[in-house]
Amino acid sequence: MQKQEPDGKSPSFQDVNATRLIATTIGVIFGFSGINHGIFEFVQGNVPTNGPLIHAIGEAQRFWPLGTEDAFTLAPTFRIAGALSILVGVAIVIWSVWFLPTRQGRRVFLGLFILLFLVGGGIGQVVFFVPAWAFATRIDKPLTWWKRVLPRAWWPFLSRLWVILLVLSTISILVGLEIAIFGYVPWTAVPDSVQNTGLAFVFASAVLNIMAFIAGFGHDLLRMDHS
Repeated sequence: MQKQEPDGKSPSFQDVNATRLIATTIGVIFGFSGINHGIFEFVQGNVPTNGPLIHAIGEAQRFWPLGTEDAFTLAPTFRIAGALSILVGVAIVIWSVWFLPTRQGRRVFLGLFILLFLVGGGIGQVVFFVPAWAFATRIDKPLTWWKRVLPRAWWPFLSRLWVILLVLSTISILVGLEIAIFGYVPWTAVPDSVQNTGLAFVFASAVLNIMAFIAGFGHDLLRMDHS
């Protein structure tokens, strides 16, 4: 028997807070990306980083010539950078799933990602977590400005579109991360072409994420309008 809400209505996917789910997805993906950076850094051992710009994947662990996973770190050794990246990455995953909507949730979200950047969790994530934080500040807000910008007639269409955009952006970033680490592209093995292909997927994911958030606002406006 289908569970009923207290007011008699059945729970529906239409009741999902799209803005929160999109921000959570980005947080989880790049939290794990930070963990991935951390693991590769940690296995390089107690070796000095010799400066803030490092290769998270050392020469001995590299799967392809350009698969270095560049990062910035203030840590003095690879082992410390790796341990801190793993810990902060885990914290980001936990925070994104359970604590993002809390009163200080978005500020801590941003702070954790800045910390991840500083300890060695990766450079490319910046183009994802900054927009994700900015859009996440609108979680459970009335979206007054977006209500003026997005015509009401678009809301049903956007409500159906945001999931598709989120799935496409997630697939794109996962492919981009796979290429960055393993360098596997079915149609080419030329390092520069492989790298450009990976960057194209990452760029596509960044654009699709922004589009998903905008469509998600349309969904949330429709959801609030029906509540």
